[in-house]
Amino acid sequence: MNGARRAVPPVPAVWPGTPTPLGARFRTGPDGVAGTNFALWAAGAEAVRVCLFDEGGRETQLPLTELTHEIWHGFVPGVMPGQRYGYRVDGRWDPWTGARWNPAKLLLDPYARAVDGEFASSGLSPQVYGHVRDWPDQSVADTVRDERDSAPYVPKGVVVHDDDDWSDDRRPKTPWADSVIYELHVRGFTRLHPGVPEELRGTYAGLAHPAAIDHLVRLGVTAVELLPVHQFAHEDHLLRRGLRNYWGYNSIGYFAPHAAYAASGTTGQQVGEFKRMVRALHAAGIEVILDVVYNHTAEAGELGPTLSLKGIDNRGYYRLQDDARRYADYTGCGNTLHVVRPQVLRLITDSLRYWVTEMGVDGFRFDLAAALARSMHDVDMLSPFLAVIAQDPVLRRVKLIAEPWDIGSGGYQVGAFPPLWTEWNDRYRNAVRDFWRHALPDVREMGYRLSGSSDLYAWGGRRPYASVNFVTAHDGFTLRDLVSYESKHNEANGEDNRDGTDDNRSWNCGAEGETDDEGVRALRRRQLRNLLTTLLLSTGVPMLVAGDELGRTQRGNNNAYCQDNEIGWLDWSLLEQPGWRALFDLTSRLIALRHRHPVLRRRAFFSGRAQTADGLRDLAWFTARGAEMTEGDWYAPAATLGMYLSGRDIPGRDERGAPVVDDSFLAVLHAGEGPTGFVLPGPPWAQRYEVVVDTSLEEQERAPGTVHRAGAEITVPARAVLLLRVV
Repeated sequence: MNGARRAVPPVPAVWPGTPTPLGARFRTGPDGVAGTNFALWAAGAEAVRVCLFDEGGRETQLPLTELTHEIWHGFVPGVMPGQRYGYRVDGRWDPWTGARWNPAKLLLDPYARAVDGEFASSGLSPQVYGHVRDWPDQSVADTVRDERDSAPYVPKGVVVHDDDDWSDDRRPKTPWADSVIYELHVRGFTRLHPGVPEELRGTYAGLAHPAAIDHLVRLGVTAVELLPVHQFAHEDHLLRRGLRNYWGYNSIGYFAPHAAYAASGTTGQQVGEFKRMVRALHAAGIEVILDVVYNHTAEAGELGPTLSLKGIDNRGYYRLQDDARRYADYTGCGNTLHVVRPQVLRLITDSLRYWVTEMGVDGFRFDLAAALARSMHDVDMLSPFLAVIAQDPVLRRVKLIAEPWDIGSGGYQVGAFPPLWTEWNDRYRNAVRDFWRHALPDVREMGYRLSGSSDLYAWGGRRPYASVNFVTAHDGFTLRDLVSYESKHNEANGEDNRDGTDDNRSWNCGAEGETDDEGVRALRRRQLRNLLTTLLLSTGVPMLVAGDELGRTQRGNNNAYCQDNEIGWLDWSLLEQPGWRALFDLTSRLIALRHRHPVLRRRAFFSGRAQTADGLRDLAWFTARGAEMTEGDWYAPAATLGMYLSGRDIPGRDERGAPVVDDSFLAVLHAGEGPTGFVLPGPPWAQRYEVVVDTSLEEQERAPGTVHRAGAEITVPARAVLLLRVV
């Protein structure tokens, strides 16, 4: 036939097809006929129909009659890429036993690789609920089945043909110890960027634009950690208030890039656009890490909508309580995926491998990872999820970051995840915030956090880079707000300021919110320099939040999850203001310093033992008197701390097997409200010291070059960090 496809013969509408792979896969079937194979796991279902929609929204229902190992499947000739589809699944309606099948509801394919369409902006329609949402007796509303058709009101899956060749892509493969992570929101990062064409702002293509990537390169970060880009849904209560889920922690499609972030189209084009973004970032030496939400879905609890898994096999996908009407909720979002079940585990790991092998990403940050590590009830570090990840030949090679807690009993697991995993270290965040607001009872906690948190991670072969150090994250105050507000100001969220944490550990420097007092404003900028400098000099993997290097503010909102507006977007005009431009320059300078000096990004924990006959150790701590700290000093309140990092004989070798040797540094952190004297340690630590960073200075160009002799008493300005290099 000279390569031409045969016309579709007059055969039955659905051929048997195959049970694998799951999802909708376009391929050439028997006799060279092109079409799509549909395969859906629905263990307890009695019937499954695949529903095809034309451009006018007209629906054609085709029964899948083949059932293999609980997978319903069929091959439909003539179904081409771009075809919109969904499923209707029939079975028992018995909420008291967890059975919630309802064929009136169109369901999104859990394996759909693209999604087209959104919910109404005014709120979820009653038709998208499997139960009668407005039943008079709300105590039993979830038990009354709603017979109305949901198809006109819900998004549809899209058949995608993926034949990309990644041979021209070069993954950066940055070692963990060398990584600097930058958490950003795909839409918010470029929504106001003047260098990105307006039609591309807020999209994958916008993030791939040279103007956006140039900022990342000049800053020096090695990886972007993208807030959720899996297809997600907006909660009804937000839509009714005229808001939207901005952060995206409400997933409903684990294989589909969120369609609203695509500039090129939503009938499959979003897949190619995402891949081009990854390629562009890789070409700039920047890895792509996805923040993923496999702990729960957008279907919420028994009173939530029926969008996908709830209508496919509610008992198979979700953890249910002993009263099977109710959902076990370790996430605070109404439901929890039952990761112990093989099919749920398969869904998650298939999704992860897909994003690595076919979408090109380099790692994942797992939201509420403790919920995934639960076996039957308790968090278990030998759980099926962690065991599968540890042996998977694809996943064990990528970056794995745990948010090591959930809201259930025993859910706080900082320091407990096994090797291969790194963790968000909230104890680092708390200690650094408390030190710089002068609220630590003593300096023991600060010493551990600055030096890699060995008390948490020095076990089982873990390394200092198991600790992802951060002072701020998307959840909470921005860095500027951390030094500008003592209380949250979340009124714009419409929840009477009840949402968001009250444990901010912030200090407003003497005035709440924005002020014209230049003294307060200067102190705030200095505190920002102190916080960023501390973060980038600490052992471990630093994580910055997009815009913190520019002084971005959310106006005191510490829970901007629903603020898809100027509150949540990055304000690029800050770069034009001298004070904030200077903050960017300091941040990029500190990152460059970190990249140049292996002593600042150690691959092994400090030993504290003498390295040389004269008693020089790899790590030493000093009081303001220039004396090494004693046991008693660690338990005493202190505003000043000296940390000496030796560059001699750093553990490990370079790529050619040679010993790693670097400069040595002394960092002096002073959180007191007035200046203090500090005696510089003499031999064997140093003969002379050169000032490299002085955070009391707005412009750092004036700091380098000042040299002090060892043993001299220098003046450390109020609330400042001095970094001195041994010369």
